[in-house]
Amino acid sequence: MSELGTQTGIALDSAQLPQTVEPRNPGMALDMDVVMNTRANRSAIERRAKTLPGRRSVKKEYQAAWLARAISCIDLTTLSGDDTAGRVARLCAKAKQPVRADLLAALGLPDLTTGAVCVYHDMIAPALKALEGSGIPVAVVSTGFPAGLSPFHLRIAEIEESVKAGAEEIDIVISRRLVLSGDWQGLYNEMKTMREACGDAHVKAILATGELETLQNVARASQVCMMAGADFIKTSTGKESVNATLPVSLVMMRAIRDYYEATGYRVGYKPAGGISKAKDAINYLALVKEELGDRWLRPDLFRFGASSLLGDIERQLEHHLTGAYSASWRHAVA
Repeated sequence: MSELGTQTGIALDSAQLPQTVEPRNPGMALDMDVVMNTRANRSAIERRAKTLPGRRSVKKEYQAAWLARAISCIDLTTLSGDDTAGRVARLCAKAKQPVRADLLAALGLPDLTTGAVCVYHDMIAPALKALEGSGIPVAVVSTGFPAGLSPFHLRIAEIEESVKAGAEEIDIVISRRLVLSGDWQGLYNEMKTMREACGDAHVKAILATGELETLQNVARASQVCMMAGADFIKTSTGKESVNATLPVSLVMMRAIRDYYEATGYRVGYKPAGGISKAKDAINYLALVKEELGDRWLRPDLFRFGASSLLGDIERQLEHHLTGAYSASWRHAVA
């Protein structure tokens, strides 16, 4: 454990995935009693989430330690129509050295990397080439991302092609209409088939929470996806009008906790979309610590889906070490 890790009581591991020390969630039969008895009290949830930033303020070396932890949990992402092999190679270089070498040395974390690199299927090959030997996995968005409205057999084939191409993690999108119409059996069957198509690759189920209308729908969709074998549940594609929020995160984390208490299997959590500031990252990490505990504060059980977040974290770490802020353009991601 580094000195920074000691400050928070959390080991800041330099090794990245595959770090699967937990047994994978095998899923279970759909339990409609559990699903229909799942509730979400919006006013209480929003009140709890609103109090978090004021209660969890960390400074100096403690802040630096939390930000280093955040870096290790980032899925560094590019999902643009104009992505090129060159852009992906630059992103992968940033994933391998997310902060300037002199700053990492001063922090005592010379081997710190991000948790993964997330790309479209066509960018798997250049990502694998750029990350060769690093231990950083390639995550791929799939199943007609972001809408998930392509024919089902094509979505399954897309998963299989990405796994065949070398992706270690598959971020799938659920059919929102199944949630909105209360077709929980349909959602379970869809998720279970997608999980089977992923084989040994870990599957992150994107709920697109901004399109599910209610927190109760979010809670129930979370339970169903975990019952069907999801390794992670994820808030958003990053393309919705509303993406990750603390209230939604609280609902999903409590669903994860309930599932763990019922089955003994830990499912991961990934907030994505709109998380671009270091202080926001700390708020999410604090919420994870309070609701799920320290074991979830590792990249095999927690990720940020982000592209610009890393730049702001790097600025904050430089300020911690030098006392001065640098311009944001000096910390470009790719």
